[in-house]
This record gives sequence, structure tokens and C-alpha cells, in this order.
Amino acid sequence: MADRLDGTVALVTGASSGIGEAAAKALARQGAKVAVAARRKERLDALAQQIGGEVLVIEADITDRDQAIAAVNQTVGELGRLDTVVNNAGVMLLGQAQGAPLDEWDRMVAINVQGLLYVAHAAIEPLLSAAEDGPRGVADMVNISSIAGRVARRGSGVYNLTKHGVGAFSESLRQEFATRHLRVSLVEPGAVATELTDHMQPEAQEAARERFKHIEMLTSDDIADAIEYIVTRPRRVAINEVTVRPTNQEW
Repeated sequence: MADRLDGTVALVTGASSGIGEAAAKALARQGAKVAVAARRKERLDALAQQIGGEVLVIEADITDRDQAIAAVNQTVGELGRLDTVVNNAGVMLLGQAQGAPLDEWDRMVAINVQGLLYVAHAAIEPLLSAAEDGPRGVADMVNISSIAGRVARRGSGVYNLTKHGVGAFSESLRQEFATRHLRVSLVEPGAVATELTDHMQPEAQEAARERFKHIEMLTSDDIADAIEYIVTRPRRVAINEVTVRPTNQEW
């Protein structure tokens, strides 16, 4: 039986589009007050209008440590607590390693790893406090990885590296905080129709389109459903890891 999120507060990073946007809507429907963080404030403002109610818009680049920490602190300061974090912000820049632009590698590490670490580190204390005194007696950190965190493929080495790292970090945190009722969960989507491929070099975009052309892609709502399921479980239930592929995605 699901537990609603009334009386709780959630922070979603990368909330200006795709999975983050869908997750913010799903958590709000469950009764949570939601803070939405991303760089594109105009998108966040539009999202806040769609959600309605009490939504905190935070314009932040989480690759900047101070901004990431400030996003967590602002959520706690203005909404009063923090019960759920969805670490969703990420970028996928595929391509061959030979001749690859190093700035793309730097960007993936900065967003997918460092940004996630900054938010997670800042969120640990308020999440533990929420688990101790919150209305549900439990708190959640949901880290969004990828099927690329399970299977390495040619042309995605650094993306694979970042997502494998998210998985390892999440499992270590899960073990550390299990007895304190801070649940740390990993979500690994397969092919999802989002803006994730829009930032690739043209040749990489073409290769991605060719790879996915016969796959009926997931939607952002499909992944938001998984996130919603994770965070609405009773206190005794922890969903450690969820892999969600399109039905006809073989790899």
C-alpha cells in the first residue's frame, strides 16, 4: 500500500525538462511541497505554474559547489525541511574516444558525478533529520543513473564511467544509512525520449538515432512512475535499484 507524501518536502534537480520535470509533477501529486532546481529559470517558472500550490523555483548550476549547496539550504530554509531528493541532473555526450573533445568529458564528470555528489553531501543531514522526526519516519535519496551504469558500450566510455560511479556511490550510501531509515535508491532508465541527445555532436546524434530507431522509447512519465513508486513505499520497504527498459530494447 502506498504512503502519500503529505507534509513532506522534495527537491528535484534537472527539473526543467524530461525526467526531472515529470518527477516533480508526480511528487507534487502525492502531496509533497516541491523545490525544482535547474539552470533554465523560465522553464522552472512554467513548471511551477503547471504544478500549482507551493513550488520553490531555484535557478542553480549544480556543477558549481556553492550553488548546489545553496539549492539544498534554500529548500530547507524556505520550505522548512527536506524529506526527498531526486538527483536527476545529467548529460549524455556520446562519441568515440579518439579525438573526443575533452570539454565534453569534463562536462559529463562535472554534472553526472560532481554535481550529484555536491547535492547528496549537502542533503544528508536534513534527510537524516527528516527520517528521525518526519511524518513518515523515513527519507529518500533517489539517484538517476542509466542502463549505461550496468553495461559498457563502444562510444560511451566516459558516460559509462559516470553512471557506474553513481551506482557504486548509491550502494555505499544505502549501506551507511540503512539503519537510520534514509533510503538510497538507484534508477537506471533505458532509452527515454528526452532532450538528453540534443547536446551531442551531430555525428553522435545520428549514431544514437540509428541505434534507437527500432525501439519504442520510454517517456519521462514512465521513469517518474518508478520514482513515485520508490518514495511512496511504507517505511519498512526499501527499493534499492530499479532498471526500466523499453520492452523491445535488447541491450
